[in-house]
Amino acid sequence: MTLRNGLASLLRPEDSVLVLIDHQAFQLTNVNSHDPQAVVNNVTALAKLAKAFNVPTILTSVLAARGGLLFKQITDVFPDQEVIDRTWVNTWEDKKVVDLVKATGRKQLIIAGLWTEVCVAMPVIQAAGEGWDVTVITDASGGVSTESHEVAIQRMIAAGANPMTWMALAGEWQRDWARTEHAEELTQILIDHLGGSGIAYLWEQQLLNTPVPGIAG
Repeated sequence: MTLRNGLASLLRPEDSVLVLIDHQAFQLTNVNSHDPQAVVNNVTALAKLAKAFNVPTILTSVLAARGGLLFKQITDVFPDQEVIDRTWVNTWEDKKVVDLVKATGRKQLIIAGLWTEVCVAMPVIQAAGEGWDVTVITDASGGVSTESHEVAIQRMIAAGANPMTWMALAGEWQRDWARTEHAEELTQILIDHLGGSGIAYLWEQQLLNTPVPGIAG
């Protein structure tokens, strides 16, 4: 296997395309590898990151009439975008999805979805075998058990995929704080979705704007 290292292996927003797969009610009810609310939080942050960095994002569900619509938190980020509803379990066997990804002209394919062991693993393994540079956002995905999720991640790594979390992706896309064009949007995403770090940032802003009491002479 070719090692993934060097500067060129890091993700760049201008070369990235994101596919969000089956973040639906039915799947969420049996996510046991993560706190389900954390998955909702993390995939919402991921969607907002993609929008902030102008990364094309494909939204897809499976049998939505029975399994539920994509989480409103995701579709609210892309309110005018069609959600591709599939019959294929393996997203990468759905020609409409693949054609949309190919039309972006980008080769850094980023995937998150439910469940990790099924609807994430299959397209990741197929796309990696077809030469795509594939990254899985593990904390915006989830499986029916911790074992199912972790074994799926191991399987995808063996196939050549790159595992990351949404915060790691944010760091690679931002890369340099001298790049200010996305900094304001990124900061708001961190405030809204990064828990203690977001709270600490707000606290820091409070302290910086709090007058220091005078010292009596």
